[in-house]
Amino acid sequence: MGLLAAFGVLSGCASAPLVQGVGLSSYEAMTPAEDMFTKARINVKKQGVLTARTVKIVPTTFAPSVSPTLTDQQRALVANAVDRGLCVSLSDRLEVVPADEPADLTVRASVTQATETNEVAAGISAVASIGMNFVDLGVPVPTPRLPVGLGSLSMEAEAVDPTGKPEASMLWAKGANALFSSPRMSKASDAYDLAEEFGGDFGYLLVKGESPFGNSDLNLPSWQKINSAMGLPPKYAACERYGRYPGLAGVIGGQLGLPPEWTDSGSKQAAAQ
Repeated sequence: MGLLAAFGVLSGCASAPLVQGVGLSSYEAMTPAEDMFTKARINVKKQGVLTARTVKIVPTTFAPSVSPTLTDQQRALVANAVDRGLCVSLSDRLEVVPADEPADLTVRASVTQATETNEVAAGISAVASIGMNFVDLGVPVPTPRLPVGLGSLSMEAEAVDPTGKPEASMLWAKGANALFSSPRMSKASDAYDLAEEFGGDFGYLLVKGESPFGNSDLNLPSWQKINSAMGLPPKYAACERYGRYPGLAGVIGGQLGLPPEWTDSGSKQAAAQ
């Protein structure tokens, strides 16, 4: 119990502001929607969203000025993680088609703020976590990260119909958590992990037509999500452009604190260059 109390004192969450960009058609009529760790503002036309059957994804933008301390490779990896998370999440209900084909909905997302992860603090936390695996405490105990140098991510996205009319939009912000976010020795590691979470949240908004926050229902992952997480082929071929999840290599790499750049090859286009 003493250890758990200590963990509670140490746990912290990086501050993540809602940052408005210039990519949405309108920022009016967006209402607050959040959970314990996530800040968001959303607007969704449920009927229009639920009648859609096909969707395409415009590649996420991540301008160098948004986070100049990250490399071009790291920004590309984070943006691709957003797109891959969106593609897999949207596949639960919608057919994902290539970007050059017509679709009922077109999704556009942008990174509006990203705070880098402190590599030294993450490295120390990763070593401590590995060390705890060799300590027999009788019960599984989570090893918290050092509550300093935690990264964060702010996003905006919208889905429009074929005429360009917005059907759903979201401002989103979340910071890494000292107790639940895996420490990895990369400036982009927390933004990378949070990018996938955003993809899941905005995907939920379009799949269900309602807020992904504050829902007490138990939502088990679909088989297609589980298969994709294991690095197996995605449900729709259009999702292949974002590459596959690292699967077991990613899990092991995360436990060892390895940078995501080492385990995730990113988009197929980037890999071919």
